[in-house]
Amino acid sequence: MTARPTAGTPDLSSQNPNWWRQAVIYQIYPRSFADADGDGLGDLRGITQRLTHLAALGVDALWLSPFYPSELADGGYDVDDHRDVDPRLGTLDDFDALAAEAHRLGLKVIVDLVPNHSSHRHAWFREALEAGPGSAARDRYVFRDGRGGQGELPPTDWQSVFGGSAWRRVPDGQWYLHLFAPEQPDLNWENEQVRADFRTTLRFWSDRGVDGFRVDVAHALVKDLTEPLRDLGAPELSGEAALAELPPGSHPFYDRDDVHEVYRDWRKILDAYTPPRMAVAEAWVPGARRALYARPDELGQAFNFEYLQAGWDAEELRGVIESSLADAAAAGASATWVLANHDVVRPASRLALPPGTDTAAWLLSGGAAPAVDEAAGLRRARAANLLMLALPGSAYLYQGEELGLPEVADLPTEVLQDPIWEQTGHVRKGRDGCRVPLPWTAEGPSYGFGTGGAWLPQPPSFAAYAVAAQDGVEGSTLELYRTALRLRRKLLDGETLTWSDDVPPGVLRFDRSDRWRCVTNLSDVPVDLPAGEPLLASAPLEDGRLGPDTTVWLAL
Repeated sequence: MTARPTAGTPDLSSQNPNWWRQAVIYQIYPRSFADADGDGLGDLRGITQRLTHLAALGVDALWLSPFYPSELADGGYDVDDHRDVDPRLGTLDDFDALAAEAHRLGLKVIVDLVPNHSSHRHAWFREALEAGPGSAARDRYVFRDGRGGQGELPPTDWQSVFGGSAWRRVPDGQWYLHLFAPEQPDLNWENEQVRADFRTTLRFWSDRGVDGFRVDVAHALVKDLTEPLRDLGAPELSGEAALAELPPGSHPFYDRDDVHEVYRDWRKILDAYTPPRMAVAEAWVPGARRALYARPDELGQAFNFEYLQAGWDAEELRGVIESSLADAAAAGASATWVLANHDVVRPASRLALPPGTDTAAWLLSGGAAPAVDEAAGLRRARAANLLMLALPGSAYLYQGEELGLPEVADLPTEVLQDPIWEQTGHVRKGRDGCRVPLPWTAEGPSYGFGTGGAWLPQPPSFAAYAVAAQDGVEGSTLELYRTALRLRRKLLDGETLTWSDDVPPGVLRFDRSDRWRCVTNLSDVPVDLPAGEPLLASAPLEDGRLGPDTTVWLAL
């Protein structure tokens, strides 16, 4: 099968089919990237107008977080229709125009696929509610009778990721499963109609010229629904952290072995296109299990979150890098590196927090306890990103990282949109602080995001981080990224690295082939540079020495 090219899109059949193995992929959260119509909400036309920014930055691809019809109960991950565009964000014609312009600029397009659940507004779920217990419509979801004398208790003790029971009762007395918000009923992947519908969805977007898919919650599709459904026995066992404590594949709804049948089926569809469509799994599972999702006959790549979760410590980071490379190699995949995304505190703030800080408590304090040294956090974020970009494999960047944006931790509670805030009884503020719309200019009602305001308030400090404020400014974070990506493209050679063990405490040093070397100083004292010509440093060198919290690339 060959894709129907969008008008104006170059023929991709001659492109390297393995482009994704060492690509730099830029995540766009559509509602917060750029607003073309001035309504305060980012949209597809806004993205299209700003694609030259990504081309100038030097990334290989853009990944669009959900832009589908949604009531935004979970930031767009509550999908009403997996094959359409939210009218507030545009139309399918707008999507085609975006893809065409991206391809004209040499950028690949990856879209988010959300197969674990739909929105409660999805036509299938509305039909299920009307059809009643025992119906074929209900079998597309996970409906069960409750426990207790009158069915008044949830079917199991399973907990939602967002807090509280993972079950919601409907008026006729049955309960449905929602591992996330109640507005996100889980689909039943034992139902062939569900499987067939997502095959159609894969073809729908691939036929429109999409180059790949990011698969949301890839590890949760298949559940153990044999009766009686089994309790977990403790609330904490409902979380992904429990996977390290339970026998592999034994959790009732996470990382079950049967889920791989789904992805082997998908790979046949993706490989039928010329060139084959790529895919990457969001799978919060231990490394050896995560590698299974990245096998060539499945999705081909899986997000590695260990780098994101690692502390600012040389020994810990080296261990994460070594194990991640080994896991990827065992699967025949390339490694992936992530330092930020739409779900976590931005690294310019997170890396400045003392080790062991509970980020949820820090957010609840409005970022005041403890206070963050923004300059120190930005220095570490720049060093961490330059280190990441030197590693073999694909780097996934989150919008605004190239600007060094900090977390907006002090958003007033009355403006919060993330369902986590309400579902946890105001114990966790949620993820809005990393989703605040981008600043493009140093002035205007929304710093160039649009002609009006922004759906989440931007702090005055954003003016100094704006694209216009950093463009062409030597030493700015934006220019650091542009230079790093330009050099990276020239220097890439192979998918391996060689560690140097003769280094001072707190220092990481490795060579990429015989062409270049990366050194990161995570200690609190300057260190001497090894042999090599400095190409780029995340902070100025100190009399020819590498200062604390700094990364340098050296030509050999």
